[in-house]
Amino acid sequence: MRNLRIGIDAMGGDYAPEAVIKGVVEAVPLLDEGSQVVLFGDKARIEELLRAEGYEGGQIEIVATTEVITMHDHPAKAFQTKADSSIRVGFEHLANGKIDGFASAGSTGAMMAGALFTVGVAKGVIRPAISAAIANVRGGYTLLLDVGLNVDCKPEVLAQYALMGSLYAKKIWGLESPKVGLLNIGEEESKGNAASKAAYQMIAQMEGVNFVGNIEGNDYFTGKADVIVCDGFMGNVLLKMSESLRYIAKARQIDDDFLARLNYEIKGGTPALGVNGVVMVGHGSSTVYALRNMVKETELCIKAGYAEDIRKAFAPEE
Repeated sequence: MRNLRIGIDAMGGDYAPEAVIKGVVEAVPLLDEGSQVVLFGDKARIEELLRAEGYEGGQIEIVATTEVITMHDHPAKAFQTKADSSIRVGFEHLANGKIDGFASAGSTGAMMAGALFTVGVAKGVIRPAISAAIANVRGGYTLLLDVGLNVDCKPEVLAQYALMGSLYAKKIWGLESPKVGLLNIGEEESKGNAASKAAYQMIAQMEGVNFVGNIEGNDYFTGKADVIVCDGFMGNVLLKMSESLRYIAKARQIDDDFLARLNYEIKGGTPALGVNGVVMVGHGSSTVYALRNMVKETELCIKAGYAEDIRKAFAPEE
């Protein structure tokens, strides 16, 4: 059995490639002995930075690429036209089984375009989602999905998010029966718009989902649900609000464990759920600390095998 191989876009992010290389060098000692990091990007520059960091180990491999998809590029067009970009080549390696997961702090749009064009959406999944782990006051985390990929969601899509989020929470967080809630403007079953009312009925009837009903905004941080389902419009608003609380606390020099754990850098990246493979998306402004944790989180997701569980749940006959 070959070693686990973690693909990392060395050119992705506001501080790439310097911060990426430093983050990878810091992450390598924290990985399993058999784990290998595969860096995609400017080989000469990567080698120069590895020398500057004093790295002489054998857990880092470099795949040379000559192009970069920037935040200013049109995501889908750039993925198709920049054939030798670090994101495009990384996804080709993932699709061909040469790496076991792929992560980048570069263009989120290009990462999702890459996932759709190469590994594809898992059979039976209507639309994939981007999820995020949000700290709660109980000392744990709550999985929020979607956080920006699909701003308008049909009830069927929201119901699928409930199952995908539950499977992820089981595998990654070890929860036997994760509590799943539907974000709404009231606890009552009759509350909400047409989509949320229909989604409520669908989720309530799903086997294998521990549905606890509607979750209001005042329960967002309480841990009442381990998984909160919503459309990408509302999810992105909540995600950015959560991040802003941490920035405010830091600026006001407030020392509080809960607020400190709202720091997105702790997880380093957020997984795309519902695609055929482990795809991790990092924040564009990721620091060395965030990038180090993104590498570790990607290894965790690969080892847990949640992507395969989701695939089997939606296409059990295969």
